[in-house]
Amino acid sequence: MMNGGVMKAWRLERPGGKLTLVDVAVPAVRAGSVLVRMEAIPLLSYFKQYLEGKLLHYKSPQGPFTPGTNGVGIIEAVGRDVWHLKPGTRVVLSPHFVARENVDEPAQILIGLSAFDGVSLDIQSAWPDGTLAEFALMPASSVTPAENLDGFDATRLAVLNRFIVPFGGLLRGRLASGETLIVNGATGAYGIAAVLLGVAMGAARVIAAGRNEAVSDAVARAGGRRVVPVKLSGNVQPDAAALRSAAGGGAQVAFDMVGRANDASATLAALHSLRRGGRLVLMGSMTAPLALSYNDIVLNDWEILGQFMYPSDAYPQLLNLTRTGLLDIMPIRPLSFPLEALEEAAVAAAKASKFECVVLQP
Repeated sequence: MMNGGVMKAWRLERPGGKLTLVDVAVPAVRAGSVLVRMEAIPLLSYFKQYLEGKLLHYKSPQGPFTPGTNGVGIIEAVGRDVWHLKPGTRVVLSPHFVARENVDEPAQILIGLSAFDGVSLDIQSAWPDGTLAEFALMPASSVTPAENLDGFDATRLAVLNRFIVPFGGLLRGRLASGETLIVNGATGAYGIAAVLLGVAMGAARVIAAGRNEAVSDAVARAGGRRVVPVKLSGNVQPDAAALRSAAGGGAQVAFDMVGRANDASATLAALHSLRRGGRLVLMGSMTAPLALSYNDIVLNDWEILGQFMYPSDAYPQLLNLTRTGLLDIMPIRPLSFPLEALEEAAVAAAKASKFECVVLQP
């Protein structure tokens, strides 16, 4: 692509504002950046709500911008101070960008989606645009080579956006081969991915906990013989007992991936299903208070860990799990739409099953 070229890009005035597909200039590479020709762009299940301005806690860029988070594509050009990434390389794109400075708490943003406060807003002003275009300009640190994966087309690799978030939580929880893992929220999109990841990471047993029995059974079939489904009732004590029994006396790790939960019963049941010294990773969202017993935590040596997104080396590790066949991503089916059909695709993403991932292709 020559400098000065034109591409198709979706532009959002603001969440809740006008969304249009327009011709814009292809971004010029700059220091530390990579220009990627997009091949596949997955949509979040709540993307329609985002477009409509219903997710008020998200901080979008000031002024029109190109939304879109993850993606798969081919490097078209690199800027100066980019040493390892080369044109022609297939890559996966991550929206999670953390300032690369040696400070105690570097600011972070989700490119094409949201900033937070303080310096994060300044970073977003430098990187406002996401992936819903024919070309995307990204920081080099948000791009990971996806080589030696010829058996996976771009739409299949795009579903890795479903796996990378829970993978960050399981890394945070230090899940080790041979341990037992409980996944709370295993009937949700990220929860299903967490179950498959637990199998790939060598868990001896993965407990798929959720209130939708049909989905948890389907998750168990997808994950294989090491996955045990448990239907939750919403009552802490009997649910904790059921989880402990399914885990053979308790689990070393519980991963909580509930989405917008309005009660804490399932999370508390997962906590109380842990063995002594067990770890609970919180990575979902909840509108209700989480009432914890100080004494229970101390007497059981429990560790409670919060995790937002994933570390910088997570994508290479995730690609290695996929490349070697340890992680089976095939149960998550891509549903492909052309780039021009974004609004139709956003509706489909909101209605899709938890085993489906809507993907746009320029």
